[in-house]
Amino acid sequence: MGSGSKVGNINFDYSFKVLLIGDSGVGKSSLLLSFISKYLQDLSPTIGVDFKIKLFTIGGKRVKLTIWDTAGQERFGTVISSYYRGAHGIILVYDVTKRESFTNLVGIWAREVELYSTNPDCVKILVGNKVDKSERAVTKEEGMALAQEHRCLFLECSAKTRENVQQCFNDLTLKMLEVPSLRENGSSIVKRQKQIREKPRSGDCCSQ
Repeated sequence: MGSGSKVGNINFDYSFKVLLIGDSGVGKSSLLLSFISKYLQDLSPTIGVDFKIKLFTIGGKRVKLTIWDTAGQERFGTVISSYYRGAHGIILVYDVTKRESFTNLVGIWAREVELYSTNPDCVKILVGNKVDKSERAVTKEEGMALAQEHRCLFLECSAKTRENVQQCFNDLTLKMLEVPSLRENGSSIVKRQKQIREKPRSGDCCSQ
């Protein structure tokens, strides 16, 4: 499996843009790190926007995920509307031990997705993180019900123990590959053909 940001000349069949959203402190960056790296570490809060690239093979297809991670503070919401543009998948994360992070998914984040997401076929997955902790403020049944209401996939996981982290990204990727419009949009073959068609003819550009 590929890891990290060295994409170089490695070929891939599909390239998808995935967003991680949710309150600050729910573990978005930890989920991302757990997925792309074998090493876990204590992370300081994300400032603004960060992204990582992961190459892996699933369902016989080589997939490149560009995963965007944002600060969870609401004040960044309007600043990053461009961050939603063209997203193929969205991971909505809450902390199963913090009730407010769950209710904010509806009050803040789902509304933001509705406002800024430009892709009507975008695949969404609701993820309850930190199941390794003994205390709970949100039941699994509540998470499943909210996911069903908003037509999202659903999974509970732990970035700390890595439980279901790979499964989260696998489920999302497989679902994106099932959607014809996303598959076509994310196809590296289509993009290469488009680049050839759009290549400027000599004399099209103004000379200095």
